[in-house]
Amino acid sequence: MIYNINIGFLELRLIDFIDILFVSLLLYNIYRLLRGSVAIRIFIGFLILYFFYLIVRASEMELLTNILGQFMGVGVLAVIILFQKEIRRFLLFLGKTNYIKDQKLLDVFSPFFSNQSKNKWNSFITILVDSCQLILQSNSGALIVLSKNSEMKFYSESGEILNAILSKRLLLSIFNRKSPLHDGAVIIHGEKVIAARCILPVSDNKDLPMNFGLRHRAAYGISQDTDALAIVISEENKIISVFFDGKVKTKLSIVELRSEIIDYLEGEESI
Repeated sequence: MIYNINIGFLELRLIDFIDILFVSLLLYNIYRLLRGSVAIRIFIGFLILYFFYLIVRASEMELLTNILGQFMGVGVLAVIILFQKEIRRFLLFLGKTNYIKDQKLLDVFSPFFSNQSKNKWNSFITILVDSCQLILQSNSGALIVLSKNSEMKFYSESGEILNAILSKRLLLSIFNRKSPLHDGAVIIHGEKVIAARCILPVSDNKDLPMNFGLRHRAAYGISQDTDALAIVISEENKIISVFFDGKVKTKLSIVELRSEIIDYLEGEESI
């Protein structure tokens, strides 16, 4: 039996609540799949356009409805073209036979059971900051991308996948001048070094300082395309710079670097 619940002028059935629950879970997991990449901005823009189309149609604006209807008519095809990589990853996720064993199924419901403490980052931040200080003292350069929301697979797959626990020795080994992994970027997520020697989009912004090399331009490019924090250690000038959301702070001390990382990880990105 389907029960009806009246809320003002709305009449909701039990099946409607179930429908809303599954749609919410679907949208959340789509967000998890896209977050940390430029694709999330395209997805949000597509949703805004779709909701605007619904408003226009409900308002009986025939001309705008017809124009926007042409875009909506090819919406499925456009989504397949724009998000073919994400759709492939989503289907692979669904097709895994061991996702219950790996607790992937429980991750679907994580927005309802999340209980993470900010203090969990203390040890991780200390290791990362101390590593940057040691790299600076060893006259080496580094490009470190810190992502709190995703593994940034679009970029990590361009390098060497490591999936190793972060440690000072590991970062020092990677950015040693004689290491085959020192060129490119290191991507860190979830207290792990996801990949090394990653290729990042290099910005051609002419407003950047002339002394910014490829590392700095790559850090600026990734900060524009994603929600990651990029750290650059210059081996020539011995300067630490931080990039986030297309903005840069340079000539940072170790104390200031720690502060920027804490602000980013705890959701206070004020760069």
